[in-house]
Amino acid sequence: QVQLVESGGGLVQAGGSLRLSCAASGRTFSNCAMGWFRQAPGKGRTFLASISTSGRVTFYADSAKGRFTISRDNAKNTGYLQMNSLKPEDTAVYYCAARANLYTSTSNSAYNYWGQGTQVTVSS
Repeated sequence: QVQLVESGGGLVQAGGSLRLSCAASGRTFSNCAMGWFRQAPGKGRTFLASISTSGRVTFYADSAKGRFTISRDNAKNTGYLQMNSLKPEDTAVYYCAARANLYTSTSNSAYNYWGQGTQVTVSS
């Protein structure tokens, strides 16, 4: 089992930045690929970014490319999502997820463990 707890969400003006954190406990975090997803009101949960166990391989959805950066610190059992140039359409609940696999995935169903989510609201 892996327990994930997100933090760092909040209210920010358009053009601003936030850094989300995902603290992991339980199963060895360094053996898990991780991803970030978001869910806007009335919509499904969508993929944003993923990172391999080593941190050397990353993958981004088009909506995140150039603005968001995923990273991890295995020594701290923590993953991050740096979000810059935020837009009102980025408003959503953001979730981190982990899977007991070396490799990343863009699919929700590929992830075994999920955090409770953190709200990000971007005002215009």
